[in-house]
Amino acid sequence: MKNLKRVLLALLVIIIVAVVYNYPKLNILAGYSAKSMASSIYVADRSLELTDTTDNNFSPINLADDTVNSVEKSATSSAFGLLTRKAFYREGLGAVLALEEEDLNKKYLAPKRALPDNTTPFPFGNAAQKDTVFNNVDYSKINTTLDVLFHPENKTRAAVVVYKNQIIAERYADGFTKNSKLLGWSMTKSIVSTLFGVLEHQDKINVENAAPFEAWKKDNRKEITIHNLLQMNSGLEWDEDYNTISDVSKMLFLERDMTRPQIDKPLVGKPNESWNYSSGTTNMLSGIIRKQFKTHQEYLDFWYTDLIDKIGMNSMIVETDLAGNYVGSSYAWATARDWSKLGLLYLNNGYWNGKELFNEDWVKYATKPTPTSNGWYGAQIWLNAGKRYPNVPESMYFFSGYQGQNVFIFPEQDLVVVRMGLSKNADVDVLLSGIIESIK
Repeated sequence: MKNLKRVLLALLVIIIVAVVYNYPKLNILAGYSAKSMASSIYVADRSLELTDTTDNNFSPINLADDTVNSVEKSATSSAFGLLTRKAFYREGLGAVLALEEEDLNKKYLAPKRALPDNTTPFPFGNAAQKDTVFNNVDYSKINTTLDVLFHPENKTRAAVVVYKNQIIAERYADGFTKNSKLLGWSMTKSIVSTLFGVLEHQDKINVENAAPFEAWKKDNRKEITIHNLLQMNSGLEWDEDYNTISDVSKMLFLERDMTRPQIDKPLVGKPNESWNYSSGTTNMLSGIIRKQFKTHQEYLDFWYTDLIDKIGMNSMIVETDLAGNYVGSSYAWATARDWSKLGLLYLNNGYWNGKELFNEDWVKYATKPTPTSNGWYGAQIWLNAGKRYPNVPESMYFFSGYQGQNVFIFPEQDLVVVRMGLSKNADVDVLLSGIIESIK
């Protein structure tokens, strides 16, 4: 009997140690599942069943149990019954994880949105585009290329090909349409960069200035410029690992104010000599944008009035954290067509339907390779200067997000290609080279 008690006590100790050790992981697991579920249902208008079997159907997130409250507009996820997290929806701001019960009852400012233009043809409005057939386009070859892209193993949800401002190919997976909002993940970073281009064009900011943080003025971080931050080349410490309890996972699922974590990090390298991909840096840049406005309402409105709604990306929702800051690293939702409009803005060198949002110099700046990035990165925009895709022109650049969200821009071909999915299985080099070969 004594031996049995010892064995049971030992097992109890092992279980307690295991729970304590894994508790932070359970927090992230449940947090991811709840946030994903709330956004999928209340932003993208999907069902719990679809979200569970698609977006949340990967290890270990599929171990969480999800429930929704349609009256409260919330989603709750449980990790083995040991820990629960709740995410809730706020009109105009998207979904966010609650850190305490009081968060659900607070009042939140929301951005003022423009009404969609449903009479002007795509791309400058949301009406059907004018019928255009290009004699130099092999439509059959493009469709064959998309056939490969939409093989089940590639998990592609949407693809849009825009040539000379006209959609020449478009396809959606079952259950998705041209009106389906899709999460861009880190493509949101390119929106943040673009806003700096808009601010600079409006003479409201100079990216060569030092980053505006009082705490940095007391040490070597005072040398870091906004330019360094835009290029992810500040030398600041940051761990961007989604498979562990890391800086990025703690920021996205445990922080109230996501603009803060990177500010508190020390230098571990030299500015302009230490490229390190960091979602914390992008959210810090969102905080710098906030500093340009006297009121929080002005900050919320600016993203839409001066960029998103201005180019007719009316489907887009950029979600905020609990402190009201746009999560510029990760959380923008829009239709595939609207994602293509951001690419077209760059393709047209900052002009949109005759109006200049930023000039060509910003495009050159944003697509100039960052030192020590091997030609892969510009200012929150990915590049092909390092020939990551060998059969694609070096001049191509792109917005990129988790699980293969991409907007590819081809300045020489007057072409934008959008691919949205649930994995990076698709062979991008084959896809893009096939589309380029379709245009003679």
